Amino acid sequence: MEARSERRDGILVFFVNGRLDAHGARQLDEWAREELNDDDKELVIDLSGSAYLSSGGIRTFNGLKRELKRRNGQFALAAVGEYPYKVLEMAGFTTVFTLYPTTEEAVNDIRKKRKNPSLFNEIFYKKIIEGNVSLTIEPGWMTKNPVLRVTGDLDKVLHATITEPDVKVKKFSEVTYSLGLGALGADVKDAIPLLGEMITLYGSMVWLPTDGHSTPDFLTPGTATGGDLPVYTGYNITLDGPFNEYLTLDAADPRGVSVADTYRVIFSSAKERVKTYRGVVAVTMWGVLSGFASSGLKKAPVAGSLPKGESILSPSRAHEWMASDAGTSYQGDTLVSFGVGIDLTADLSSFRPEALDALYYANPLNTGAGKEMYLHNHGVVFRNIPYDATLDLNTQVKKIVTDGEFVDMRHLLDTTRLRKAKIGIAYIQDIAREP
Repeated sequence: MEARSERRDGILVFFVNGRLDAHGARQLDEWAREELNDDDKELVIDLSGSAYLSSGGIRTFNGLKRELKRRNGQFALAAVGEYPYKVLEMAGFTTVFTLYPTTEEAVNDIRKKRKNPSLFNEIFYKKIIEGNVSLTIEPGWMTKNPVLRVTGDLDKVLHATITEPDVKVKKFSEVTYSLGLGALGADVKDAIPLLGEMITLYGSMVWLPTDGHSTPDFLTPGTATGGDLPVYTGYNITLDGPFNEYLTLDAADPRGVSVADTYRVIFSSAKERVKTYRGVVAVTMWGVLSGFASSGLKKAPVAGSLPKGESILSPSRAHEWMASDAGTSYQGDTLVSFGVGIDLTADLSSFRPEALDALYYANPLNTGAGKEMYLHNHGVVFRNIPYDATLDLNTQVKKIVTDGEFVDMRHLLDTTRLRKAKIGIAYIQDIAREP
C-alpha cells in the first residue's frame, strides 16, 4: 500500500492507494501518526484509491479518531468506495465515522465547523497584526510585581572558575520558572563535575549533564517530599511573581516566527501600552516548533578547566565548550521554554548595570537578536502534546512536564522558530542578587 499526504487550509489529508488490509492498516497508522504535528487537529483519509478494507483498517480509523478527539479536533473519511463502505456498514461504523463524498467537501465542511470559542475571544483586549503573524494579548492576574532573583556569578561561569563554595542549593519546591547552570547528585562533589544547562518548570528540572553524552536528564519529583530534593546550581535566574500578560502567536507561514522577532514584538508592544515596562521581561513559551536552534555546554565550567583569564566564549575556545544545532530539528514538536530579554532600546536606568550584566552573555551563536536586545532562554522539547491556545498556560506547562513525552533540552538560540505559541510575559520591576 502507498499513501501521500498534503495539507489543505491547515487540514492534514492522507490519500490512500492500495489495500487497507492488516499490513496496510499498520502502515497507514504509522505514517499518519508520524505526520501529525502537535498543533494538528483535523485529519481526513481519502479512500478513492483503496478498493479493499478489513477490520484492521477500521481499528486504525478508530485509533486515529480517538487521537483527534483527544485534541478536540475532527476526523473524517472521504471518497469511500463500494466495498469499503459495505465493510463499514456491516461492522456498524457508518454512523461512527464522518463520511464525505469527496475530500474537497470534507475540507470545506471541517473548515466551517472549526471551533471559535467566544469566551476566549471576548477576554482578549488587543490584537496586533504584523505581516503574516496574528498576535493577541490577554491580561494576567496581578498579585505582586514580578522580580528576577539571580543566584551565583555569571562571570565565573564564563571564565570557568566555579568552585564548590560557589555551588548553591535550591529545592524543587522553591522555584516555578528558572534557568541557569545546574546538576543533580548525591552532594556537591557528585554534582559539580556535571554542571550544565538547566531549566526548571513547575517542579520539574531538566538539565544537560556535561558528561560527554549530550543527553539531557529529566526529573519530576512525584512524592510528597519530592519538592525538598536539592538542585545544585552554579548560576540561576528565577522568576518571582506572576505574568502580567499572555500573548498568543499564530503564524500563517509554516516557517513560523523566530524567538528574536517574538521578543521584538513584545518589546515594541510594551513601549506603546505598558506603563510599568522598564525594558526587561521574563517569558515562558508553550508552542509548536518549525525549527529548533540550540547550543549546549560540553564541559562543566569549574576552576582549573580553562587557563586563567580566558573565556569559554573566546573564538579560540568556543568550539571546545559549545555544541550547537543549526535549527532544522523537531519540526512540529512542542516547545516549552523560559527566558529573559533585555530591550537595549528602552530606558534601563531603573536597573543597576551590574544587575543587568548578571542576566545575559553575548552568545556568539546567536545571530537573530542584532544589537537591540540581549536574550537568554532555555527550552525543552516534548512530543505528542496537543496544542490549544484556549487553555491556561501555567496549567498546561505543569501537565506537559508531568505527562508529556520528553525529547530534548538545550540553550535556546534566538533563531529558533515557532509557528504557534502561548506566551506568558512578566514585566520585571527589579533584579535581586542573592548570596
